[in-house]
Parts: sequence; C-alpha cells; structure tokens
Amino acid sequence: MAAAGVFTVGAAPAQKAAAVTPLDQVVPEPASVTPGGSPYRITRATLVQVDGTAEVRRIGEYLAGILRPSTGYPLPVTERGSGGIRLQLAHGSYGAEGYRLTSGPQGVLVTAGEPAGLFHGVQTLRQLLPASVEKNSVQTGPWQIAGGTIEDHPRYGYRGAMLDVSRHFFTVAQVKRYIDQLALYKINTLHLHLSDDQGWRIAMDAWPRLASYGGSTQVGGGTGGHYTKADYREIVRYAASRYLEVVPEIDMPGHTNAALASYAQLNCNDTAPPLYTGTDVGFSSLCVPKAVTYDFADDVIRELAALTPGRYLHIGGDEAHSTSHADYVTFMDRIQPIVAKYGKTVIGWHQLTGATPAKGALAQYWGLDSTSAAEKAQVAEAARHGTGLILSPADRIYLDMKYTKNTRLGLDWAGLVEVQRSYDWNPDTYLPGAPSSAVKGVEAPLWSETLTTSTDLEYMAFPRLAGAAELGWSPAATHDWTSYKVRLAAQGPRWDALGITYYKSPQVPWPTG
Repeated sequence: MAAAGVFTVGAAPAQKAAAVTPLDQVVPEPASVTPGGSPYRITRATLVQVDGTAEVRRIGEYLAGILRPSTGYPLPVTERGSGGIRLQLAHGSYGAEGYRLTSGPQGVLVTAGEPAGLFHGVQTLRQLLPASVEKNSVQTGPWQIAGGTIEDHPRYGYRGAMLDVSRHFFTVAQVKRYIDQLALYKINTLHLHLSDDQGWRIAMDAWPRLASYGGSTQVGGGTGGHYTKADYREIVRYAASRYLEVVPEIDMPGHTNAALASYAQLNCNDTAPPLYTGTDVGFSSLCVPKAVTYDFADDVIRELAALTPGRYLHIGGDEAHSTSHADYVTFMDRIQPIVAKYGKTVIGWHQLTGATPAKGALAQYWGLDSTSAAEKAQVAEAARHGTGLILSPADRIYLDMKYTKNTRLGLDWAGLVEVQRSYDWNPDTYLPGAPSSAVKGVEAPLWSETLTTSTDLEYMAFPRLAGAAELGWSPAATHDWTSYKVRLAAQGPRWDALGITYYKSPQVPWPTG
C-alpha cells in the first residue's frame, strides 16, 4: 500500500449527482470485491503516477491515452508528485496476471506483481468509469470510481480468442482493432488461423508461392491477401503491448489446398489442384509418404517459430478426412518433433489425441455436447496422461455460430448459440473423465466463412466473447447467469461508445434510452 498522504493531487469531493459503477459490476467478475468509502473523482488536476520502469510508464501512457480525449484533462504521466491514479509493481501474492485496485476520495492505486496484472487492472479501471470515457471527444463527466478494494486474479492461465484470417483475409489494422477489443476483457491469447484450403496468409521465404499464389483468393473468389513477415511481427508486437501472446496456426495435414495448389510436388500425384474458394472441408491432404512434405513442414515451422516469441505453435490436425488414420498417426509423429526442435510447444485440435500427443502438448477440444462418448473419452484419456486441454466447444463458444435462425451472418452446423447457452457451462467439468487439472483454459474461435468486415466480426463476437472471457477469468463460484446478464447489459453503452457493433440479444436487459 502507498505511504500515507500519497494521494494529494487531483483529489476532489465526490459529487452526488452521478451514479457510480459498483466495483463488482465489471466483466469478467473480479475474484474479490470489498466496497467501502467515497469514490475518487478524476479532475483536471489528476496525475497518472508510475514507478520508474519502462513497462509501467507505457501502461500509464496507455491509460492516459484512453482518458484524455473524453475527459479533456491533461493527465500527465509522471514518476514525481502524488497522483490521483497510481500504477505500481510490488511483491505480493498477485501471480503473473493478478492485481489489486484500491479506490478512495484521495485517489486510485493499482498494484500488481507483473506488468500484465497492472494492465488487467487498468481494464477494470476503465469499466468502473462511465461508458462515455471511451469516446474520442470531450464528454460531460463527472468521472468517478467507486470506493473500496478489488483483489483479482484469473481462474485459468490460457484465455484465448481465435481469428480465422484464411477463409477471408483481415488486414493488420483489422486484427489490431480486434486485439484492443479482446484486451478490454483480459483475453491473453490471440490464436491466428493462418492457413486453410482457401488461403495461405503468411509469407514464407523458402516457399514464396504459398503467400503470393496460395494467398491470392478467399471464400467467394475475392482478392485474398497475406501478411509479410514485417506485418506479422507488427501484429505480434501490438498484441504484446496489450499482453496477448500470439499462437500461429498452420493447419495440417488437412485444410491444405492452398499449399497444394501452390506447389505440385506437395501432392501425391505431383499435380496441383486449382485454388479453392468454397466452404467444404475434409477434401485435402498433404502427401504423408513423401519426403518433401517434411522438408516443407520443417521450413514453415522454422520460419514461423523464428517470427513468434510465444510458447506455442498450433499444427491444426482437424477434419483430416482425406488422410488415412495410419497416415495421420505417422504424420503427427513426424511433425511434433519439428515443433519441439524449433523451441515451441504443440497445440493441435483435439483429433491430435487420436495419434500420440507430444509431451507437454495441448489439445483444443471443439466438439459438441452431442459429440460421441467414444470421442470424448479419447480426449479425456489423453488428458489423464498429461495432455493439457483448451476448451472450445463449438456449440458453446464458436463465435461464428448463428444466435438464432434469423441471424444474417454465421453458420449453424453446431446449432444455434444464444448468449446464455454460450455462457452457461463449466470448463472444469465439461469433458467427462478429464481431470480439472488438465484444463488450461478456454478459447473462443471466430471462423470467417461468412465474415468479411470488422463489423461482421464484432456482431458475431459480441456479446458472446465477454462470456467466454468471464469463463476464463472469474472464479467458478461467481458463475451466475442472472447476475451476469445485468453486468453484460451495462457493457452495451461502452460498446456503443467504442463503435462496436453487437447483437442485442433479447436474453439481456440492455439499457433503454
């Protein structure tokens, strides 16, 4: 805790006119909330005080950059003086991402053990201010933060969102916009689906036609696109500035038509198929017996690993319907050691458990409530033998599933997924027979067969993304649809202020007027 008297500049008596957001009315719900005392009010005299580290200063500048346009206040970021908002690193039981936020009439103190925790605390601070704080022009205020203390840390260390840039290509600017939206809800992993039948989206020096030709189209036949290595590095840098780790995915051995079309020698018959712009799945496969397949995989994994500072590399492995089971097992036995050779940990879709997952590998479960007991048992057996699980059940948190039969965008192969269904499940107990200790977290994938713009992405992601984020962050004991839908409804005006398009589900009591 700060020394007595540290909060002296920028303090002002609380004004009674405006409603103040209670400390527990944020998403994800904090682990512990102790309300009490009068609120703090941000004024023209408020400082953003930081300690001497560069990362804390950068987080302070990030916060000030959000608050300045709407408040119209200068909010200088300084290591000196006694500021109304203070950000500091300190030793304590915060963990890698936890934080403590204390607010009172004299100021707000956010403390964490690591910069990521401080950044998450800043997201909570944002949500405690009126939604109009997100606007880019001066608003009325007053800017009050309720009094009391929040002590908060995540339930799971892996809280992800996947963006499919292969079915339709999304620019660096569009990906950055999505990253900012993910950060608001303490998502810490961005999984980029970089290759599929319809497009290869990352430049590879050893195999240049993958991007130049394989990335030249997309679903529906429009012009595709790809990321240069500099583009990809910029996405990784920007994500890291928001404390998200990028997990790149090259889907193999199926979902590979874009690669097969780019290089004839990757096909068993040495004949390149045409580029594909439809939405069918399961018809393509790398040629498992060919040596060149593993030269190709080694080059791609080596180049991608060198671009990626994070721990993981996703090798796909789903819907390999054109690969025999024996070939699939052989392929995964050959590919996983290549990932390890270049210093990364394997993630694969849960079909990986039909082969032999590498030590330390994570399997991403994307089945349904109705998936066969045998398939679920196979995944659970792998989990009991040390394979970690990321849960992405398609009929719960696939964000591209239609909300209702009338939803204009999205697909419905996994069913219709309204907001309550997306929120109301428990990752620890979802997969029968899988130990809860194997569950490393949750991820909400967003597949883009029907999505072409940021507006499309947002409409399918919001409001369900917020629920996935809460499943990943908040303690299981806090899980309650009745209270969650009220907190979720209060996010609507914030999304309006941020220009986020969202589905106004009738299940949620959105504010009127």
